[in-house]
Amino acid sequence: MNSTGSVRRYLSGGRGLLVAVVLWAAPTAYGQELEPRAYTNLPIGLNFLAVGYAHSQGGLATDPSLPVTDAHLKIHTGLLAYVRSLDLWGKSAKFDVIAPYSKLSGNALVGGQAREREISGFGDPRLRLSVNFYGAPALSVPEYANYKRDLVIGASLQVTPPVGQYDASKAINLGSNRWALKPDIGFSKSFLPLTLDLTFGATFFTVNDNYFVGERLEQAPIYSTQGNVSYDFGGGVWAALGVTYYMGGRTTLDGVTRDDGLGNSRVGLTVSAPLDRYYSVKLNASTGISTRTGTNFDTLGLVLQYRWGGGL
Repeated sequence: MNSTGSVRRYLSGGRGLLVAVVLWAAPTAYGQELEPRAYTNLPIGLNFLAVGYAHSQGGLATDPSLPVTDAHLKIHTGLLAYVRSLDLWGKSAKFDVIAPYSKLSGNALVGGQAREREISGFGDPRLRLSVNFYGAPALSVPEYANYKRDLVIGASLQVTPPVGQYDASKAINLGSNRWALKPDIGFSKSFLPLTLDLTFGATFFTVNDNYFVGERLEQAPIYSTQGNVSYDFGGGVWAALGVTYYMGGRTTLDGVTRDDGLGNSRVGLTVSAPLDRYYSVKLNASTGISTRTGTNFDTLGLVLQYRWGGGL
């Protein structure tokens, strides 16, 4: 098999980022992403451009610190994502960015009063740098043809700047009006055709000095872990089943600490298939398993991906 054909066996999915975009539809989805193959090795110099659509409904986008109950919300999100594979000191690495545009509508009780909300605009984007420290050297396309997946250990840093649409007079927004930083470490082990992934992360937040009706919001870190099992069917087609659990995130409003810490879990299914040499498509569905406080919603998403570069 030539080098291009060998590489194509592993690239129909690109990487886990393009699965996670369908969860980024929820404005408060920190820690809830399900990302199979997040630390997959790729040949250097590849580019991925993805467009997607996600539909979520249920008790989403309601920060547990807000006086919002009985929320029935729907959100439609269009997504644009870009990934670039890199060589960092001989290690394979990736840079990615996701930009969502959403339309949210629904009703809820705010302070015991029935309210309706309809809003559209940009949410907070996400930028991330990932590096594989072990088991995934930086390889050209010809070199990658002989690469055998085994144990990969990597780490990443994700930054979410507060540039999304935000109105402090409203209880529900598309942006968060604060920075978020998420370091993450991941482990991936292949038992072809099976691949097992396990990741651990923590999301840290800056202070929002202009929270709902002028309050000051501080939030403790949200800690998350997830596991994914994916199976290669051949021809670039694969499917993955994943589960994530996230906890922490207790908030403090104007100096008063609230009993709203998270202890939630979600499960999701991802299917990826190539359309031709350059295009592939992903379908992702996820739902909540258990919820202590905060968001509990269902999401269905579709992503079309195009790749180029790297000599392919």
